[in-house]
Amino acid sequence: MFPHTRFLKNIQLNSRKQSQVRYKWLLIMRLLFMTLLILAFAQPFFNNHNKETGNKLQLIYIDNSYSMSVKKGARTMLDIAKETAAKQVKYAKPGTRFLLLTNDKPTSFRAEPADKVYNEINSLDFTPATKTVGQVVALAQGMVQNEALPGGDLFYYSDFQQNAFQALPDKAQMKNITFYGLPVQADEPQDVYIDTAFLAMPVLQVGKNNSVVVHTRLGGKAIKDEVVLQLSINGQVKSAATLNFADKKESIDTLSFQVNDANWQQLKLTVNDALVRFDDTFRITARSASSLSVLVLNEGQINPYLQAAFRAYNGFRLNQLDVTTAPKEWNNYNLVIFNGITKIDEATAKGIKNALIQGQSICIFPGKTANIQALNEGLKQIGDITITGIDTAVQTASTLQQGSALVKDLFEKIPDNVQLPVANWHYNITAGLNANQQSVLSFRNGDPLLARYNPLRGQLYICATSADLQSGNFPGSYFFAPFLYQMAMQSGSSNIYAVTVGAQQPVYLPMAEITERNTVHILAKGVDVIPPQRPNGAGLDVFIDQAVQQPGFYQLSAVGSDTTIVGVNQDKHESQLEYRNISSLKSEWKGDNVKWPDMSQGSNIKASAASDFPLWKLCVLLALVMLFVETWLLARVQKPATA
Repeated sequence: MFPHTRFLKNIQLNSRKQSQVRYKWLLIMRLLFMTLLILAFAQPFFNNHNKETGNKLQLIYIDNSYSMSVKKGARTMLDIAKETAAKQVKYAKPGTRFLLLTNDKPTSFRAEPADKVYNEINSLDFTPATKTVGQVVALAQGMVQNEALPGGDLFYYSDFQQNAFQALPDKAQMKNITFYGLPVQADEPQDVYIDTAFLAMPVLQVGKNNSVVVHTRLGGKAIKDEVVLQLSINGQVKSAATLNFADKKESIDTLSFQVNDANWQQLKLTVNDALVRFDDTFRITARSASSLSVLVLNEGQINPYLQAAFRAYNGFRLNQLDVTTAPKEWNNYNLVIFNGITKIDEATAKGIKNALIQGQSICIFPGKTANIQALNEGLKQIGDITITGIDTAVQTASTLQQGSALVKDLFEKIPDNVQLPVANWHYNITAGLNANQQSVLSFRNGDPLLARYNPLRGQLYICATSADLQSGNFPGSYFFAPFLYQMAMQSGSSNIYAVTVGAQQPVYLPMAEITERNTVHILAKGVDVIPPQRPNGAGLDVFIDQAVQQPGFYQLSAVGSDTTIVGVNQDKHESQLEYRNISSLKSEWKGDNVKWPDMSQGSNIKASAASDFPLWKLCVLLALVMLFVETWLLARVQKPATA
């Protein structure tokens, strides 16, 4: 009934089943352990084939322009951007190196350790310089190539102004760059700023009333407090006015003042805007110069339009003579006008050429004649200029060259539908390359009505028709008198300066001899620099805004030239505080290489995909877990069976 082997057989069968199950689990654990170990050691191989997790340059751009001085609560936008960027660097993966970009020159051209970049971020301050997103991305591209890396991560901390951040990305420019947009914007900025200011007359007068016209603008919602515009000259308050914007965004005011001497006057216009201060000041320098001398040489009767143009303002001294009684020396005249001449003899051509060599301005209003050769003989001695014929058709000028020296900075605004002069007849004038022709007013077929030539150091202006109403309406047009004023002032230095940073607007200094010894210096408190400068006529064009970026008053001084004081003003683009809509930008700036992290995360902003927790570490940890499970299973297999 009960054989002695019955229980032994049951134990043997049970032990064999359990052993088979346990060995299968051991096999699985060992296979997983080996697989994870292989994956951990193969991670570098996968990295070489994955650009997203490759080694990329970490670039942080912080917009430190003046627009970032707008406050959000008690802190400025720059303070908020610096705090977030500092946290990003502080909590980055150990050993991560960064490159900090700002609107100034880069703090370094090589990637630096996190602790050094952290200190540089905290020491950032505002700068007058500005950069667009295109310039920043181009700079980032150059840095990536300099580091010889496959790409870069650009973290862009900015207020995303409309005039500095384009609405659509440049795909070619964004190649190998991963863009992280990090907007820092005020809720609704308020700002009152001085857009521009200019003297009502071209010359400052001593002992008489002068007027300065000031344009102020309002950005954002209306300000409840009263805004006062104040004019001070050489540190003394001279005049003030209360601004009234009403429902408009612009106010135009005129302030009157007097000066008692002919020295340089430093005019400073300020508004008491307590919210945004960087654009509350506008600077102008001016001095009273002696009357500009104009010589008019007539062939025939005196021109009433020339006489009326210069006598309308007492800043010009006019002398009218017959061309046959012209003086031998013209050095004392700022402008020499030939009116109604029908021939240019050898003596007249020689006089014009000598005046141009000295850097003077010459203007010719020719008379109507059938003997064109009499004019061409003299023009050939002056430069490669030829009258090829006469056109008797009535034509209206169709083009005004706004970049011309006669037009630029002369008018506050030229209307879009302004009526250009009409010519009842005109000469067809051609010029060679050596004449350096620039058309100021021209007809539809390209013929010039008024053109400037630079065969020598001075300025030669030739009108294609006469200065009388029988020849056209140019003498009674909107441009006649202002053009003559500009011609007269071009032979000497200007007496009014208001330069804008970044405008590349040269300051002209008349200098008799230009050598290396009379290089112009820019002088101010703690400043002595040599700006870019180039010869122009009888003097130098000095680009002061390319050497100094800080607004203020600066002296220009050189051997052989009088000291000139120039007012340098901030670029008003920073005052236009209209921001890009971030929601709209996210729909336009999108793609695998464009990301918009959540700014509320602060220190959780990732430095890059390369700084994530490495996959090989995860593989090693899982392999250790598999090894622990295998050991546990082995311990159970080898445990002695209970009798």
